[in-house]
Amino acid sequence: MKLIVLKENLKEALNAVSRATSDNTNLPILKNVLIKTFNNKIIFSATNLELAVTYSASGKIIEDGGVTIPFSVLSGIVNDCDSERVNLDVENNILSFKTDNYEAKIQGLNEEEFPIIPKIEKTDQYLNLDFNLFKEALLKIIGSIQISDIRPELGGIFLDFQLTQLKLAGTDSFRLSEKTITDKNFKHTFSKGFKIIIPLKTIQELNRVGKEGNLNIYIDSNQILFKNGDLEIISRLIDGQYPDYGQIIPKDFETDCVINKDIFLNAVKLVSNFTGRANDIKIKVKEGKKVLEVYSTNQYFGENRYLVPAKIKGEEFETAFNWRYLLEGLKNFSSEEIIFRSNGNSRPTLIKSGNDDSYFYLLMPIKN
Repeated sequence: MKLIVLKENLKEALNAVSRATSDNTNLPILKNVLIKTFNNKIIFSATNLELAVTYSASGKIIEDGGVTIPFSVLSGIVNDCDSERVNLDVENNILSFKTDNYEAKIQGLNEEEFPIIPKIEKTDQYLNLDFNLFKEALLKIIGSIQISDIRPELGGIFLDFQLTQLKLAGTDSFRLSEKTITDKNFKHTFSKGFKIIIPLKTIQELNRVGKEGNLNIYIDSNQILFKNGDLEIISRLIDGQYPDYGQIIPKDFETDCVINKDIFLNAVKLVSNFTGRANDIKIKVKEGKKVLEVYSTNQYFGENRYLVPAKIKGEEFETAFNWRYLLEGLKNFSSEEIIFRSNGNSRPTLIKSGNDDSYFYLLMPIKN
């Protein structure tokens, strides 16, 4: 294999596949990156057997071939290299890295020793949408997810596709986020809907290295493939039954508070300075009042409160929340006004935008 490639193209390709490598002592080859030529492209691939990332880079291919090289060594050389153009030659599984003023020989392994990158068989069935739109939806959800050995199904994003709408949800059993994308924002060739759970790490990688443009999503019985320009990410799906979270979403609420989001967010930040180990702040509404009272006490520091102007309809209440969870939920809203819907201190509180029903954040109170 003989190649001429720009350093920036090489650097971008290695960055794309970097987090798919693995320090697996039983399979040391998983520390390597596979470099090969295919269809006049230079293909870089890495896998940890759960997730595989492939990136196609441009360059001049003089002679086809392939080799697998220790990722850390090659990445270190590329990052420190000061030349714009790089020559890569492979002979007897040794990669020669040459520039005008630098040369290195890196011992590699035969490409046939590298694990086979999985493929999706049904490529005629796919979901197509704008990557930035999908990423924006994912970022509203991933904060509610926490990887759990006890309940592995909660360690991923729930994707519920039903032909005319796509729902994304995430929960750690203390909070729940759901975002709906309607069919005016996507195209598909599926004949029926499906429900899958995508590992959090897969979604984080897609968000990290994905680019503007179209995103195609393909699935089979236990895998998902994301195609985004020169990038392909294929991952196993989480096996398990996602909780039927619809049962915990209240249908009616005792109190609705319409609040300026930025004022409320600032109140939570400010009052949180007096919280203790439980990270708890209290939200209080008194009958006949036109303010939402946010306050916290600490036996060592004292107490503080913030009065947030609000349009309030319904019963008075007093509820305690984990302020970090509340703050993370508020940051997901871009609208000026939000609606804070409560059923007292024992049932979940729902937060939604004043002008957008496609997203909501559900938060369980801290029981006194």
